[in-house]
Amino acid sequence: MRRFRAFSASLTLLGTLGALLVGTGTAQAAGERYVALGDSYSSGVGAGSYLSDSGSCKRSSKSYPALWSASNAPASFSFVACSGATSTTVRNSQLGSLAGSTTLVSVSAGGNDIGFADIMSVCVLQSDQACINAVNTGTAKARNELPGQLDQLYSGIRSRSPGARVMVLGYPRFYKLGSCIVGIGDTKRKALDDAADTLNSVISGRAAAAGFRFIDVRGPFTGHEICSGDAWIHSTRIPVDESYHPNTKGQQYGYLPSFDAIA
Repeated sequence: MRRFRAFSASLTLLGTLGALLVGTGTAQAAGERYVALGDSYSSGVGAGSYLSDSGSCKRSSKSYPALWSASNAPASFSFVACSGATSTTVRNSQLGSLAGSTTLVSVSAGGNDIGFADIMSVCVLQSDQACINAVNTGTAKARNELPGQLDQLYSGIRSRSPGARVMVLGYPRFYKLGSCIVGIGDTKRKALDDAADTLNSVISGRAAAAGFRFIDVRGPFTGHEICSGDAWIHSTRIPVDESYHPNTKGQQYGYLPSFDAIA
């Protein structure tokens, strides 16, 4: 009987601690002042359900920032990520949403800086060698030009919101190799996946140098690439700007849990 009472007391204590921890997490989220910056991977291009006031930025109610806000009810939520944004346009056009009171920031930028849309167009429409050449040009930009551009962006974020926790989100690989018999071949697919790895490596390094947290989404997307049979990324589609972007599953099951686990 003494052992049973001790066991019951332990369960009660654990339950109380659990409730306190959940309450603390809920209270923290409720007090957050969250700003979502970035490009189309943060605005939610490809997920549909675009907000009527977002215009060509195509901000989606099914994007990971909107889903996180809906689930956590932060004290404030400013959603300014925009399709087509580069690190420079994020810096010049979106940082005005930040303030000294901002507590949480998410940002994705870099893909447009190295011309990923143009690279994809070449790889879909032209030869293997043309694709490889385009990828090599893009990865050279990633290594040589992008670090300085990201440093300026991250410095701008930190100067406007010195106390905020800043989460820098990366990009998934596009393809599962050896699985498709239609579309572009594996030579092109591998080149594009390697380019995504290079881009993530550069972004991760600059985020760390700025004291920001890099969130690598390649793990969650593994097994859900194009050609996987359960893709969380669109292949070529109409409208064309949604091609090679996460679909609703990619935002909900790829990006959102990765962000939520850290935020």
